[in-house]
Amino acid sequence: MIKKTILIFFALAGLLACSSSGTEVQGQTSDPDSSDSPSPNVDRWNIPIAEVFDGGPGRDGIPALTDPIFVSAEDVQLIQDDDLILGFKNGSDIRAYQHLVLDWHEIVNDDVSGVNLAVTYCPLTGTGIGWSREIGGNTTTFGVSGLLYQTNLIPFDRESNSNWSQILNEAVNGSLIGTDAKLVLPLVEMEWGAWKAMYPETKILSFNTGFQRSYGVYPYLDYKTNNDAFLFPVPKDNRLPSKERVLAVVENENALAFRFEDFTGGALYRESHQGRQFLVAGNSKFMLAFDISGPMSNLEFTYMHDGSALLLEDNEGNRWTVMGEAVSGPRVGAKLPAAPAFMGYWFSIPAFYPTRIFNP
Repeated sequence: MIKKTILIFFALAGLLACSSSGTEVQGQTSDPDSSDSPSPNVDRWNIPIAEVFDGGPGRDGIPALTDPIFVSAEDVQLIQDDDLILGFKNGSDIRAYQHLVLDWHEIVNDDVSGVNLAVTYCPLTGTGIGWSREIGGNTTTFGVSGLLYQTNLIPFDRESNSNWSQILNEAVNGSLIGTDAKLVLPLVEMEWGAWKAMYPETKILSFNTGFQRSYGVYPYLDYKTNNDAFLFPVPKDNRLPSKERVLAVVENENALAFRFEDFTGGALYRESHQGRQFLVAGNSKFMLAFDISGPMSNLEFTYMHDGSALLLEDNEGNRWTVMGEAVSGPRVGAKLPAAPAFMGYWFSIPAFYPTRIFNP
């Protein structure tokens, strides 16, 4: 039944964005202490190999983007204000990576004014996470392996050919097995209309990618709205609808999930998780998390978002943007540390981490 469903997707959408067959990877072991494998790194996995599926297109069958082209907010076409983007800011260099492109390419290798960033996105789990392309003193690029674990993207790096788990943020196979990915934070997900109102000077990924894809067409039919639509086996947690978009704050391999329904009209919460203090703000268009466990812990914050980039004000009179930058007040120039957080479909979070749902 799985293979039949996937063939239908191929017929309707052509080359899909994440995976296509449902064939398990064979002939490798997930036991790091096994003596049957000739190599302690290349042939071993630190995730259950029986749960790694071969998507069909093969390595680079879904082409990651390198040296991407960007255009101004005024010049971009196809995208609507309610379409989702991943936004990143490094000084005055502000960029948006729209789901409309990421659905088809999954990874964008970019250089944002000296920040070597890999924007990784898996359409099947709805997860967008930023990684540094600097590994062990070398600059690499990431590609799409064509493999999935818990229906989530497995990128590979071209320097070592190691395979990585996107949601686990670590190398799970190859010479770098066990190496943690260095997160690039904050990479924020929100609606395009909200982002360009905050940062009208933003650049956005061009649809001129060098590949022929139907960028205005979602390649997975009703997948992102149908809670029963899955192409590969994955554990289900019925506490929330499977495809509800949540914000996951991950600390000490435990997740704390936040829901949009708790931010209607704009809200701000301070919550302890795994011994750290997090500040989470949002509304119907975005949710953002900051780690205030250090010297910021004594500040008292209020939500003040008015559609501009301003998000918070504190008891010292500092004003902070959605990217955690103090733009006025005695701490001007300081930054609120971004929390290790990402957006994703609900089912994908407890599939990887013990997860608590925030209850205001």
